[in-house]
Amino acid sequence: MTVPDQDQIPEVRRNTATLRSEDVLTAIGAAVAAVCLTALIFYWIAPFSGALGFVVVAFLAFLALYAVLLWLDGDGPSVRDRLVSAIVHGLAALLLVALVFVVSFTLIKGFSALAHPNFFTADLSVTGPLAPLTEGGGLHALVGTLEQIGLALLITIPVGLLCALFLSELRGPFPRLVRTVVEAMTALPSIVAGLFIYATVLLIFGFEPSGFAASLAISVMMLPIMIRAADVVLRLVPGHLKEASYALGSSRWRTAWTVVLPTARPGLATAIILATARGIGETSPVLLTAGYTKALNTDAFHDPQVSLPLATFMLIKSPEPNVVARGYGTAALLMVLVLLLFVIARLVGGRGPQELTPRQRRARARASARDFARFQRMEARRTPAPGDENP
Repeated sequence: MTVPDQDQIPEVRRNTATLRSEDVLTAIGAAVAAVCLTALIFYWIAPFSGALGFVVVAFLAFLALYAVLLWLDGDGPSVRDRLVSAIVHGLAALLLVALVFVVSFTLIKGFSALAHPNFFTADLSVTGPLAPLTEGGGLHALVGTLEQIGLALLITIPVGLLCALFLSELRGPFPRLVRTVVEAMTALPSIVAGLFIYATVLLIFGFEPSGFAASLAISVMMLPIMIRAADVVLRLVPGHLKEASYALGSSRWRTAWTVVLPTARPGLATAIILATARGIGETSPVLLTAGYTKALNTDAFHDPQVSLPLATFMLIKSPEPNVVARGYGTAALLMVLVLLLFVIARLVGGRGPQELTPRQRRARARASARDFARFQRMEARRTPAPGDENP
C-alpha cells in the first residue's frame, strides 16, 4: 500500500468567516426560548408586568440559554468570545431600540400638533388652554432657543477652544489647576449654574430676565464639556507634525493656528456638538434667568424669553390634551433642531485637513493653471529668439 505524498493531498479550505450559520441558528433558538420562558414567568408563574421588565428578563434569559448552547458545541475560549460578542451586540441593540422608542413616541404624541402649519408660525399669546390645535404654536419657543444657543455658542466657542489649546500646549502648575477646575465643572448641576447667573447678573448687576441671561447660564454648562472634549482631541494630534512646523521656524501659536487646529477640526466639531447638546436641553437655568412667556420675543436682551425645553416642561403639565400635544410638539421640534445642528456641524468640520470640497478642488486647479501659464511666460522671456543668438 502506497502512502500518498503530502504535497499531493489537496488542502482543505478553512472557513475564516466570523459569522457562521450555526451561530445564527443558535442565537435564534436562544432568543425564541428566552421570549417563551419570559412569557411563561410573567403571565403564568409570577405576577410580573411591564414592557421594560419583560425586555430585561428576556435578555438575561437569552444570555443564559445562549451560553448553554454554546457550551455544548465549543470549548471555553470560543464560548467566552461569542458570549461577550452577544452581550455587546445585545446591549447596542437595546440602546438602539430605546432611542427609536423615545423618538417615535415623541413624534407620535406630537404629530397632532405638528400637522398644523400654524404650529410653526404662531405663538401662544392669545391661545387659551381649551383652544384647538389649529390655533397657537411654538414659534416663540423656537426663536428663543435659536437666539439663546446662538449667543451661548458665540461665547463658548472662542473661549472654550482657546482654553483647550492653552491646556494642550502649555505645561506647568497653572494649566494643571485649570484642568482640575474644568473636570470638576463637568459635573456641575444645571440649577447651580442658573442660580449663579441669577445671583450675579440679575441681582448684583441689575439686569432683567432675558434670553441673554439664559445664554450666560447655558454657557456655564457648555464650557467645561467643550474644553474637556477639545483638550482630548488636541492631545491626539501627532507630535511629528508640530515638530516639523517648529523645524521650519514657526512659532508655537503659529503652529497651533496652521497645524494643530486644522488637523483636529473634525474632533473639535464633535466637541462643539457635545457642548451644544448639553446646553440646548437645559430647562432650570432658563426658567431662573429668562422667565416664562407665551408671547414671541425676538429681543434676547430685554423681557422674558422662553425656550423649547422650558415650553415643553410648562405645557406637558397641563391636564388639557391639546396643551399636552403642543408640549410633545415642542419636544419633537427640539429633537429636529438638534439633528439639524448636528448635520451642519458635521458638514463644517467633518473633512480632514487635506480633504478639499469640489469647489476648492476647482479653485486649486484654476490657480495651478494660472501659475503654469505664468511660468511659461517667464521662461519665454528668458529664452532668446533664434535670430538674437550671438554667433
